[in-house]
Amino acid sequence: MHSYQHNHFFAVLSTIIHRKWMHKHFMGLRNMIKRLVVEQSNLYAIQCNTNEPFNLTTKELEQFMGTAVYMSLFGLPGTRMLWNKATRVSQVADTMALNRWEFIKKCLHFNNNEVRQGENVDLLHKIRPLVTHLTSKLQTIPMGSKLAVDEQMVPFKGRNRLKQYLLAKPKKWGYKILVLAGSDGVPHNFEIYTGRVVQPPELPDVGASCNVVLRLAQPIPKHQKHKLFFDKWFTSVPLILTLAQQGIHCAGTVRSSRLPGVSMMCDAELKRTGRGSFDQKTAMVGETTVHAVKWYDNRSVSLLSDYIGAHQVTDVDRWDGKQKKVIRVPCPAVVREYNKNMGGVDLLDSVIALYRTKISSKKWYHRLMFHFIDMTTVTAWLLYKRDCSSTGMSKEEQIRLYTRGPATPIPVSDVRLDATAHWMVMDEKKGRCKVPGCKGTPKANNCFLRFHTE
Repeated sequence: MHSYQHNHFFAVLSTIIHRKWMHKHFMGLRNMIKRLVVEQSNLYAIQCNTNEPFNLTTKELEQFMGTAVYMSLFGLPGTRMLWNKATRVSQVADTMALNRWEFIKKCLHFNNNEVRQGENVDLLHKIRPLVTHLTSKLQTIPMGSKLAVDEQMVPFKGRNRLKQYLLAKPKKWGYKILVLAGSDGVPHNFEIYTGRVVQPPELPDVGASCNVVLRLAQPIPKHQKHKLFFDKWFTSVPLILTLAQQGIHCAGTVRSSRLPGVSMMCDAELKRTGRGSFDQKTAMVGETTVHAVKWYDNRSVSLLSDYIGAHQVTDVDRWDGKQKKVIRVPCPAVVREYNKNMGGVDLLDSVIALYRTKISSKKWYHRLMFHFIDMTTVTAWLLYKRDCSSTGMSKEEQIRLYTRGPATPIPVSDVRLDATAHWMVMDEKKGRCKVPGCKGTPKANNCFLRFHTE
């Protein structure tokens, strides 16, 4: 092995070791939360029917979660089809009986129903321990310098007061989750939308939608030059100034109604100037410089930032419907920076959607539970890709290190038995013995002598 391959071998080896730790750390419910789920599920089964024993074990819970993930690979319309004779999947059917699997799904629970008292009941009470545990683990993942806050939709069309409708999403009905993720798609924090939330006393109140960003941004290290991106549903001048005081730079699209007193060129004037035209206004608010940029492409878009403005302007490719060809259009720096780093949550969504766990259930919180399993699985995969890219090796080089190379052929008998210039070579590691039938080199067996004399 060459020195280059030798150094990168240990780099990839450390990645594999880290991946095993990462899988245990993020892939599912760890010991504490698994014990809680087993305890609460057994309690819920007793509350439902004291005459029907449940006795869920930790091993069965792990098998249930594993089979749920495996079901997402096949996309069958019903879970029972994996046990049917015509469509049987042995990896699932041999792990657990169908009746037991359905009974576990029926009794799966995460919190004690009897604790719910008072008027201000947590709407996520049934899965609150699971949400708390998962967010605490996601917040420990090392962050990149570019982060984004965006909405994520968990598809659901059942009857529940938490169900939302988002026109711009591919799946328009479901539970809305607000996610903080890196530009590579790795999530670091999330919050399930339940309506208006009382802002914690340690955080300033800058408006309902802007408060969401402040809550999600709490794990971001302060004054470490992190950059946070969000869309027009969140962006406002008070939010930009509040995050700037924490040393977190921001950029985001903004509604014109949230720029009071800022006079920008109207859309008609920008349209007459042509595609790629823009207008910029810069103001000093306290100790923070705020840039407002309005850019016209097919239509106008306004952006607000405290660290980047319109310059340097570069050209980007755009399709011209009239000329039927690609043309070059001037693009401000803030637009290019925003488009490059805003898609982390959408990337996470797209990977989850490839093999989403689609298991129907009458319990509304089961849909969220299966989504969290998908999210942790994708997070583990994205972290593995991040570690592999940090080694500086191409995919082909990594695959070569995993696969065993061809064996060295045995010399012909005339060369092997000529008793000339055959010397032992000392090596630090044990290799494969060339003597046919030998599985090792014990002290009592001189394979070197046998190989060159027999």
